[in-house]
Amino acid sequence: MTALPRSCLLTKEEIAKTLYRLACEVVEQHGKLNEVVLIGIHTRGVHLARRLRALIREREGIQLPLGILDITFYRDDLTAIGPKPVVRETKVDFDLQGKTVILVDDVLFTGRTVRAALDEIIDFGRPQRIELLVLVDRGHRELPVKADYVGKNIPTQRNAVVEVRVQEHDGADEVILKKR
Repeated sequence: MTALPRSCLLTKEEIAKTLYRLACEVVEQHGKLNEVVLIGIHTRGVHLARRLRALIREREGIQLPLGILDITFYRDDLTAIGPKPVVRETKVDFDLQGKTVILVDDVLFTGRTVRAALDEIIDFGRPQRIELLVLVDRGHRELPVKADYVGKNIPTQRNAVVEVRVQEHDGADEVILKKR
């Protein structure tokens, strides 16, 4: 099997700068941050949410609550991913009532992951507001979903693959575009 042609869209340094900018945008949008919580979507969204939390703590001196979502059982294609899907930890151990949830993911594509995450969040309570923060928005929506905070808009062909790699999970920080 031959490897797909690939190009680097974001380097480690560019990802760091982008996350810093996104953290600043969240702070500017919300001021005091008393009612803001972060929830990362497995897998890479969790790592990005942890980094954003650390950046906000460094800048503002406030530790935002951090939740983790595994949307496996909320997917609309569960039967298509196989008989034994990998289920990871979901942990939201704080009250969402009246909070602004900032949902964090690596790539926004069709919107189906976000739809599943919204369904799961509502099972934990009724937040005042849910916002979406993504590192990469590549277009090609199938559902009416739009991110509130976008690191980088990267128009792609529908059949291309945008791969976000993070140090904590993949051993490197980079965003790669693979063309088919």
